Amino acid sequence: MNDVIIIGGGAIGLSLAYHLAGRAKITVLERNQLTSGTSWHAAGIVGPLRATPNMTRLAMYAGELFPKLEEETGLSTGYRKTGGYWLARAPERMDELHRIAALGRQFGLTPDVIRPADINLPGLNTDGLVGALAVAEDANVNPVDLCMAYARAARTNGVNIREDAPVSRLLVDDRRVIGVALADGTELFADQVALCAGAWSKSLTDAIGAALPLQAVEHMYVVTEPMPDLPNPYPVLRDLDRGFYVKGDAGKLVIGGFEPGAKVWNALGPEGDRPFLELPEDWDQFMPFMEGALSLIPALADTGIQHFMNGPESFTNDTRPYIGRMPELGGLYVAAGMNSIGIMSSAGVGRVLADWMERNEPPMDMWEVDVARVDPLTAAAGHIEARMQEAVSDAFALHWPFKQPRAGRGLRTSMLHDRWQAVGAEFGLTAGWERALWYAADQRERNLPYSVGDQPWYPIACREAAQMETGTALIDLTPFGKFDILGPDALKLMQYLATGNVDVDIGRAVYTPLLNSAGGIEADTTITRLGAGHFRMTSGAATRQKDMAWLRRHAEGRDVEVRDVTEAEAVIGVMGAGSRALLQRLSDADWVNFDFATARNVLIAEHKARATRVSFVGELGWELNLMQEHAAPVFDALYAAGARPLGHFAVDGCRIEKGFKHWGHDLGSDITPLEAGLGFTIDWRKDFLGKARLEKARKDGIARRLCLFELKNNPLVLHDEPIVEDGKVVGLTTSGAKGMRTGLTLAFGLIDIRPGEKITQTAARSFEIDIAGALYPAQVLVRPPFDPSGKRMKA
Repeated sequence: MNDVIIIGGGAIGLSLAYHLAGRAKITVLERNQLTSGTSWHAAGIVGPLRATPNMTRLAMYAGELFPKLEEETGLSTGYRKTGGYWLARAPERMDELHRIAALGRQFGLTPDVIRPADINLPGLNTDGLVGALAVAEDANVNPVDLCMAYARAARTNGVNIREDAPVSRLLVDDRRVIGVALADGTELFADQVALCAGAWSKSLTDAIGAALPLQAVEHMYVVTEPMPDLPNPYPVLRDLDRGFYVKGDAGKLVIGGFEPGAKVWNALGPEGDRPFLELPEDWDQFMPFMEGALSLIPALADTGIQHFMNGPESFTNDTRPYIGRMPELGGLYVAAGMNSIGIMSSAGVGRVLADWMERNEPPMDMWEVDVARVDPLTAAAGHIEARMQEAVSDAFALHWPFKQPRAGRGLRTSMLHDRWQAVGAEFGLTAGWERALWYAADQRERNLPYSVGDQPWYPIACREAAQMETGTALIDLTPFGKFDILGPDALKLMQYLATGNVDVDIGRAVYTPLLNSAGGIEADTTITRLGAGHFRMTSGAATRQKDMAWLRRHAEGRDVEVRDVTEAEAVIGVMGAGSRALLQRLSDADWVNFDFATARNVLIAEHKARATRVSFVGELGWELNLMQEHAAPVFDALYAAGARPLGHFAVDGCRIEKGFKHWGHDLGSDITPLEAGLGFTIDWRKDFLGKARLEKARKDGIARRLCLFELKNNPLVLHDEPIVEDGKVVGLTTSGAKGMRTGLTLAFGLIDIRPGEKITQTAARSFEIDIAGALYPAQVLVRPPFDPSGKRMKA
């Protein structure tokens, strides 16, 4: 890393410059003046407690860095701890607050779930509240002062900051960004470019064919006239179920909200280049928040409004930031779409992206915010504008378990979508794909309500899974990422990336992780050898873009071609004890002498398919890959022969009771196969990426283990719940579900272990899991509870 250009002189770009200073020659390009886009009108709330471990880690760094910046620069940032309250009006919200509080305590924060009567704030109307979360570490900062401190510290350490230097386009050579062109025609070259231009980032990526689903909206708050006798400091208030916040500001109050049906704003329109832009007041849009604030703080009725602030703010389609290396483009990194938390996120985002750019790998598991998760279709203007109907309000909306978005649906559908719909599919989203969560037998089983307890769809999923005991289930597996790797160097590439040995007979399928240089799991895959120089890699639906970029990145310089064939084929899982007999009735192929983990070309109902004998639900079964012209008639023949559909919720319950892990929850870039219990996938005789780290861990022993727990009393397990032993947190859950065939409540969890500790010794320990404020006994299972010997799956 020699020369780096950072586009954008707001909080994110300046923090990145500060954290990169001294590692390379850094130039920051700001189109107008520093902070003149979004940062200058930010509210400045600093909330270290977030809903997930990694976002909390990123947010907490602000409390460390902001005071340090003041010492370094001699400039005040206005950082001050005020404390805060997250207010709940819906009883179900308390479940969420208890879960977040438990997570926060794990990271050394001091959140406390309290009664409305225990809120220590004079003048607050607590009518209608059912509880609150008190967070002592909530704070405020002055956004402009913070940015000036970043800028001074960066300049002191050699960073060149140029204002009035608008970037007109990115310079690209052979799918690598090599610099930028300024509006005056000047071209500047760099080894890496970081795009931190907020709402203005999307136009630059659009021009080079890279997807960045950002949308600017009108985002509003008001500042009151001075109010006598306000507590000093005034705590941050989040009235979550009414969608607004209140914070103190030098004897005044700032009131803002997260709007349903947010008004989109065109960053490239006639006002887009105006610095320090203020949009017109819109009391019709803001009035619900004002009315809520008047109800919560009655003294506001006698207080005037000093200023109505309406400024542009960029949001993403899924209300999570975009951070990291742009897939398919070398040299281009991004940190944008902060969803109104850019100021408080600037510290953590700047640090982690600086490390990422230096190492060419993320320094921690960043999957939930990784820009590589982006489906290119989501960047279309119509889709991203539609998502703003709810993406903004989702910031405060109740995060129901298994909640599904409503706006912007139907983006990706499989070629069998109409077939699944006709047999009762209730669709949800899997990485942008419409995929059946369950299948309704009648109208009463449609549009089921959300719940923080027993799930109303669970009996339906049990019914679907039960058919596999003697019959056959059909599963829509089309969204899985599917990649063909072809050419003289295909074997060499796949042998290097996979931990398992893929130099196998044609038609053999190998389950294997792909690792990063630290030995963490970058992808969870099945690789099937289809020819001497032809491999098919199948991975998760959510990681399609990431996995494709990973393959192509490592294929550079080799005589190999990587093709994404995900949408060229439908995939139907045919699973259950009756699957062999059913397929035999429809095909002349030999389904008896068909070994597990092998693939063959077959005819089913006179139509071509490739059948692979694998199973993610732990039953006898095959996955059928079908070209478009064969998919519908094969589905019709299977259904007519008596097979019935099984939804995604049932699949998840079946896979966990079989002990199968899921990438993105149980598996990720910061857990090794040895920690995850996947040592059986490793062929130590060959070289592969990450092997050196694994060999060291193999020698020294592992300090963490991913375990399967059985919980008593059937709580709703989701993920990231603290695992407690002798009153001490020793790990977090990674995923959970209630098994459809066993009826057991199960969870995977990553826990600390002693060197050399065997799984039987771990199972002898006594654990509890903290779920929504209650402790549940949890037993580590040595073997999965469903078919532990694999007899049903490999019969």
